[in-house]
Amino acid sequence: MTTQPDAHQPTIPMAAWIEQALRDRFQPSELTVTDESDKHHGHAGWREGGETHFRLYIVSEAFSGKTRVDRHRLVNEAMRGAFDRGLHALAIQAKAPGE
Repeated sequence: MTTQPDAHQPTIPMAAWIEQALRDRFQPSELTVTDESDKHHGHAGWREGGETHFRLYIVSEAFSGKTRVDRHRLVNEAMRGAFDRGLHALAIQAKAPGE
């Protein structure tokens, strides 16, 4: 079982925390984490300093044979600490290799 990075360690930027947690949990062959907080200025969940709205693209063998909903559940479970830390929204594109 892998461990998540410390969700409350303020020195780790949110994007780095997300990337580390996803790499530890899913060993992805591809991973892109994009901070889109600037696009949500003034919207719900936005706060000064950003790090509230992210988009991710992940390809992992862990998603083989899983439905889209199951993949999103797995990712959201892995991101629990990020949501505890202030993540407001996460757009997820999760694929299995070859898709």
